[in-house]
Amino acid sequence: MASRSTLVTTFEPERVIQPIYTGGDVALDRDGQILATCLGEEAILTDLQTGRALARVEGPSEDGLPILSPNLLRTMKPHSTPVVTIAVDSTGTLLATGSADGIIKVWDIRGGFVTHTFRGHNGVISALHFFEASSPEPEGEKASKQKRKRRKDANPEGVDMDDVILGDTATARFRLASGSEDGRIRIWNLSKRKSIAILDSHVSVVRGLEFSPFLNALVSASRDKTAIIWDAQTWNSKRVIPILERVEAVGFIDNSTCLYTGGESGKIRIWVSQTGRELTEEHPTEGGGNEIIRILYNPVLNTLMSIHPDQSLLLHSIPLLPKSDDSGDTIEPLSLIRRISGTHDEIIDLAYVTPGRSLLALATNSEDIRLVSMTTGDIDSSSGESGSYFGADVALLQGHEDIIICIDVDWAGCWLATGAKDNTARLWRIDHSRQSYDHYATYTGHAESLGAISLPQQPSTSKPSDTNPLDHPPPFLLTGSQDKTIKRWEIARLHTSTKTSAQKGTQPSSRALYTRKAHDKDINAISINHNNTLFASASQDRTVKVWSVEEGEVQGILRGHRRGVWSVKFAPKDTPSISGDSTGPASSRHGLILTGSGDKTVKIWNLSDYSCLRTMEGHTNSVLKVLWMPLPSSPEQSKRPVQIVSAGGDGLVKIWGANTGEPACTLDNHTDRIWALTVDPSTNTLVSGGGDSVVTFWKDTTSNTIAAAAAASTARVEQEQQLMNYTHAGNYREAIILALTLNHPARLLALFQGVVDRSPPEEGSLSGVKAVDEVLMSLSDEQLLELLRRLRDWNTNARTAVVAQRILNVVVRAYPAERLVGLRGRGWKEVVDGLRAYTERHFKRMAELVDESYLVEYTLREMEEVGFVDGERGLGEVAMV
Repeated sequence: MASRSTLVTTFEPERVIQPIYTGGDVALDRDGQILATCLGEEAILTDLQTGRALARVEGPSEDGLPILSPNLLRTMKPHSTPVVTIAVDSTGTLLATGSADGIIKVWDIRGGFVTHTFRGHNGVISALHFFEASSPEPEGEKASKQKRKRRKDANPEGVDMDDVILGDTATARFRLASGSEDGRIRIWNLSKRKSIAILDSHVSVVRGLEFSPFLNALVSASRDKTAIIWDAQTWNSKRVIPILERVEAVGFIDNSTCLYTGGESGKIRIWVSQTGRELTEEHPTEGGGNEIIRILYNPVLNTLMSIHPDQSLLLHSIPLLPKSDDSGDTIEPLSLIRRISGTHDEIIDLAYVTPGRSLLALATNSEDIRLVSMTTGDIDSSSGESGSYFGADVALLQGHEDIIICIDVDWAGCWLATGAKDNTARLWRIDHSRQSYDHYATYTGHAESLGAISLPQQPSTSKPSDTNPLDHPPPFLLTGSQDKTIKRWEIARLHTSTKTSAQKGTQPSSRALYTRKAHDKDINAISINHNNTLFASASQDRTVKVWSVEEGEVQGILRGHRRGVWSVKFAPKDTPSISGDSTGPASSRHGLILTGSGDKTVKIWNLSDYSCLRTMEGHTNSVLKVLWMPLPSSPEQSKRPVQIVSAGGDGLVKIWGANTGEPACTLDNHTDRIWALTVDPSTNTLVSGGGDSVVTFWKDTTSNTIAAAAAASTARVEQEQQLMNYTHAGNYREAIILALTLNHPARLLALFQGVVDRSPPEEGSLSGVKAVDEVLMSLSDEQLLELLRRLRDWNTNARTAVVAQRILNVVVRAYPAERLVGLRGRGWKEVVDGLRAYTERHFKRMAELVDESYLVEYTLREMEEVGFVDGERGLGEVAMV
C-alpha cells in the first residue's frame, strides 16, 4: 500500500493555446484593442494587449470563457440564396447584405426590418461599402424637404418608417456602393431608392470598395489586376492604376492622397492616388507566400492588418507618407510589428528552445516553424508592438519547401533541427536575446521524406561548447527517412567549411559521414543516449534497432511489437533500476529504452540483453509519442518512482509508473490524436499538441494534491472527533449537521437510533427528543434533500425502517408540501419513488401482521375456556407452545 501511495500523480491544464480564427470575417474595434474573429460557427473576442480570449459568442464554453448570449429578438431570412458579403454603415444603424443571386438588401439594425431592396447585378455580390456623399444633390434635397413637410402636416405626432433614411439632411447623403462578379459597380442612392450610377470598367470580380471624403473619390479593386479611382461628383474614372496582381483588398489612408492594396503577392503596397505611382519599394514576400484576402485599416494606431488564407493575421505599421508626389521618393516596405496565428493547424511536433525555455517551436503541418513565447507580459497599446505575453508569435522560420515532419533541439536549446517532406534537413541557430533566428545549414541526400531527426542531448567534452553553445553547434546530426536509410552528418566540419565557403561566396556542401540501410519500412523516430555513444531507430517494420554512433553498426534489435513503432526514447542518465514483469531488477548501467507502437502498447527494454522488461496497455489507439519524466533532483524527492509518459491517437496523455506498469493518471484535453509531447525538466510541465490545433500545458500538481489530501484527512479526523464529542454531549443540532456534512450515514443512523429508542420519550416530541425535532425543522434545502436520501436508504432495510419512518414522520409534519415540492430538479423524484415503494411495502407487511393478530387473539380467547380435571391449573392459565 505504501508503494502505491507514492504513485499518486496529478496534472492540471495550466494554460492552453487554442485556435481563435479558422476562416471567415475579421473585425477590429475603433481603438484597435479588441479583435473579433470567426471560429467555426462561433465568434471569439480577443484582447490584443494581452493575447487573452475575452469571450465566446454563441456555443458552449468549455474553456472557462464568459459567454455572450444576447437575447434573440427576431429571426430574419433576408435572401433565398446564401449571403456572400455584408457591410455596416458608420453610424452602426444600417446593415447591407449581398447574396449569390445578385440581390442587395438594406436593414435597419435596431428595428430589424428591410428598408431597401436593390436589384440589378447579374452575379454574386462580391463587395459592399456604405459612404456619405460630400454634398447632397440640390433637387433631391429640395424634394426631400417638401416630402418631410407633407408628412409632418399629415401626421404631426406619428413617425414614418421611411424617416429612418429621410429623417434629416445628413441621412439623405447616404450612398451604397456594390460590386459583383460581373465586374460592374453600382452606386445606390438610399434616399431615392435607386441606382444613380453604373461603373463598368473592370473585367473581373470586384473585390474591394472604399470612399475617401478627403478626395471625394471612390476606389475599386478587382481581380483583373487593376484599381480604379472614380470621381464621386461625375462618377467618371479619374485614374486606372495597374497593380499587376490579383487584388483582394483596397482602401484609402485617412487624410492623405495614398491608398493601399493587397493581393496574391502577400504584401501590402502603398500607392499615390494622384499619379498612380507605387511608394513601397520591392521587398520579399511576407506571410509565408500566402496571398492577402483582406486588410483592416485602423486610423487610431495607424496600422494595417492583413488576413491570409493560412489563418494568420499580420499587423503592419504605416510609415510617414509624403504629402505630395513631387519628390518621387519611395518608402521602405511596411514593417511587420505583430504576427497572430489564428490557428496552428495540426501540431505535428514541438520542442522547447533557448536555454531558459522561453520559446516553444511548433511544426504545424506547414513548411514553416513557428516560435511562440512562453513568458508573460503585455503589449504596448500605443504602438501595437508585440510583447512577451504567453503564446505570442515571436518568429517564423522559413526555408523548407514542403511540410515539416519532425524537429529536435540540442541540450542547450540554442540549435534546432528540422526534417521535412522536401527530403532535406535544416539546422537553425536560435539567439533569442538578440532576436536572431538564423538558418545555419541544409542537409541534402535522402531520396524521400524525412520522418526522424535527432541532435545530441549532452554537451561535448570541449569546454567552449559548454560555456558558449551559440558559437559551437552540436558535433553531429542524425536523420532517418522513408527511403529506409539513416544518415549521420558532421556539423562541426560543416561549421569549419562554412567560414571558408562564405569567403569564396559559395554554398558549402553537405555530405553525410555514413549512410546505413536501417529498416525495411519507414523510419519514424531516432533517439540518442545520454553519453552520445548509442542511438536507436524505430520503424514501421515493428522493430527498434540500437546502433553505435561512431561506426554506425547495429548493436542489437528489439522485437516484440505487433505493429509499427512510432516513438523511441533512451532513459535519462542515472535512471534507477526497474523491475521486469517476470525477472528481477534490471540494471540501468547498460541503459533502458522506452518505445510506443501502433499496437497500443508501451514497452520498456533492457539494453544489457535487449529484452522487454515491462509492457503497459491502456491506450485505445496507437501510441504516437513516449518520453521519460525528469528524474527528481532534490534529496527529498529521491524516493519518487520512475515515471513515463505516453500520448496516443485516442487523444489521451497517460503517465505510468515504470516499476508497476500501472497508469498513475490520465490527462484528457484534446479532441484529436496527439502527435507531439515534451516536458520542461525544471518544472515538470508537460506540453502536448495534437490534430485539434490545441497545445496544452499540464502543470504538475502532485505536491499540491498530496498536501491538500493530507490537510483534508487531518481536518476530517478532527471533524469526526468533534462529531463524537457533540453526540456524547447531547448537542444534537451540531451533531446532525456535521454528520450530514461529513457524509457519515452510519453515525447519523446511530444517533437517530438512540433518539428513537429513548425511554421514556420526551412529552410532545415526535422523534423522542424535542431538540432533535427542532433541528429537523430548520434544515436547509441541501441538508433536507441529503437527509431524505439517507432515509430512503435506511427505509429499504427492515432493521432500520423503524428509524427511517419515525424521522420521515417528523419531516413530513414539519415542512409544508410546497417546501418539499420545491426540491424538484435535484434528484427529488428518485428519492420520493424510493421512499414510496418501500413505505408501501412496510405498510402492507404491517397490515398482514394485524390480520394475523386476529387469529392469535381468537386462539387465546378459545384457550381460556380449556381447564384441567386435576385442578392443578386454573381456567385462566394457558400453555404457550
